[in-house]
Amino acid sequence: MAYLDNIRTFIRVYELGNMSSAARDMRISAAVASARISQLEEHLGVRLFQRTTRMLNPTEQGNIFYPGARKILEAVDIAEADVNEVTLVPRGILHVSAPLGVGRRLIAPEAAAFHAEYPLIKIRLRLSDRKIDLAMEGLDVAFFLGVPEDSSLRIRKIADCQRLLCAAPKYLAQRGVPETIEALRQDHDCLNLRFPGAPEFQWPLQTSDGPKRIEISGPFECDDGDILTDWALQGLGIIMKPLFEVAEYIADGRLVPVLPNHPPVPIQMACLYSHRRKQDPKARLFIEFMVIRMAQKISKMRLSAPSV
Repeated sequence: MAYLDNIRTFIRVYELGNMSSAARDMRISAAVASARISQLEEHLGVRLFQRTTRMLNPTEQGNIFYPGARKILEAVDIAEADVNEVTLVPRGILHVSAPLGVGRRLIAPEAAAFHAEYPLIKIRLRLSDRKIDLAMEGLDVAFFLGVPEDSSLRIRKIADCQRLLCAAPKYLAQRGVPETIEALRQDHDCLNLRFPGAPEFQWPLQTSDGPKRIEISGPFECDDGDILTDWALQGLGIIMKPLFEVAEYIADGRLVPVLPNHPPVPIQMACLYSHRRKQDPKARLFIEFMVIRMAQKISKMRLSAPSV
């Protein structure tokens, strides 16, 4: 197992480009990660990384070793999946990612129930609104909103999520209620979800001529969707959100739907997982467990609060 641990560490260091980041990801110390890389280099008789005080870059040998190392771990994962398939009690670590709102409101509340049913499966849940690369992040399952770019992965659709534009009564009292899309664009502050490298943002709204992407702007943007909700609650602008993320605030009046005649196009919720010969039983169990519960919660949510 020591050799496999060394290979796993090498892969995470190679993919993350940083010893400390890889160590945190694997829940080991940086010293242990460094020692594993040194042991692997000693075993192979080559340097896998060039180390300086500021940078860590793979050597030519490191670049050559990486694809083979990934194949080794993939073969081990498949072998473990084959064994787990006939094991009465599934076990092991499952790495899962999700957007912040999805993870906090739909996945995390069900984690205890899943653990009660499968106590030997350990869940490592990472929440982020940025785009996730399943392979580079070392993930087994990734929940997402939208359309994935990587067609090499398997996709399990969960539901189409209703979205809405909403703002705090305080904001609408100060700035007025937008009656048209043009008024939204010209006279209002829109709170934008944006992460490094993302293009200028547009909101897909329904119009009499069908869906159109509307350019919006505002003084605030963030890569954390829950921060945008907090800003909207403070009266700083208008947000576009899936209903499941703001339903409680709509129900108690802290947020009010706007432009009900031009709602956002619904967004797909789905999950991604590796396109392997055999799916890991742990991942299959987790997906089936969560998909049913998430779809049920989403289907029960309907916008019923009075619109402005």
